[in-house]
Amino acid sequence: MPYTANENRYKEMTYNRCGKSGVKLPTLSLGLWHNFGGQDLFENSRAIARKAFDLGITHFDLANNYGPPYGSAEETFGQILKKDFAPYRDELLISTKAGYDMWPGPYGNFGSKKYLVSSLDQSLRRMGLDYVDIYYHHRPDPDTPIEETMTALDQIVRQGKALYVGISNYREAEAREAAAVLKRLGTPCLIHQASYSILERWIEDGLQDAMAEEGVGIIGFVPLAQGVLTNKYLQGIPADSRAAGHSRFLNKDSIPESKLAIVRQLNELAASRGQSLAQMALAWVLRDGKVASALIGASKTSQLEENVMALNNLAFTDEELRMIDQIAGSGGVQQ
Repeated sequence: MPYTANENRYKEMTYNRCGKSGVKLPTLSLGLWHNFGGQDLFENSRAIARKAFDLGITHFDLANNYGPPYGSAEETFGQILKKDFAPYRDELLISTKAGYDMWPGPYGNFGSKKYLVSSLDQSLRRMGLDYVDIYYHHRPDPDTPIEETMTALDQIVRQGKALYVGISNYREAEAREAAAVLKRLGTPCLIHQASYSILERWIEDGLQDAMAEEGVGIIGFVPLAQGVLTNKYLQGIPADSRAAGHSRFLNKDSIPESKLAIVRQLNELAASRGQSLAQMALAWVLRDGKVASALIGASKTSQLEENVMALNNLAFTDEELRMIDQIAGSGGVQQ
């Protein structure tokens, strides 16, 4: 049966303006970092994407090397676009990135114009698109002049391959410089994608204020600390969890008992608010409007449904915020 989107989807979601642009982001966006690769079940990935859109999540975030294997998340999303979302393309905000390793040799990594242009051409082919809505430089390049990287982004917009451009994982000084170069070129930086959660708050040390001054929106990724700020690890590390496997991003050593003790205390506070831990963690990221959208992942549709319910209560009392700071310890983990 052909897919038909939920006609009430825009009543389910709220949307926030991204910086000083005309773009409005759904308060929650869907990241395809995990669970959309070639090793994952296509029908489950498809069900997650459908459920997200049915809930009003219009922003789908990818990168060239999401998978595994590299490129396969874009290929999977391309199939979903073709099978289900083709009639809704103009209602979707699709982003991808380049900046980390993608292919061997000197031209498949970091921030040269050669890499960024070639990578986007490959991404567009994998997804079957003429353009993406947002194209990010995924991380700063210590060796390539920032003018070259930003000029490549400007060129990509002028060629019609992306409507907007952004940066990710840039620190304050680098982000200000990138935004200034793009402004001079006439292609303003739309958005900065940065890690942000109760347990990781580095963007509060200057970056948030800097981006507000530059008119750049912020979207926070890993707001649930890769699942640590959910009920998954309350009783320890399950055998079937990502941390128990071979992930280079999350493992047993990165979730010591001291961190689990923090998570359990946060869970008690969430329960007192009538929320799950995941819902409170998302509400906290979105609490003051400085972050336009929280970028979530999902391995099943029920997680999306639970997370969207976080939007029912984004308000915190001063006492609750103080308790969260106290539990997390000195304002959270800084990096």
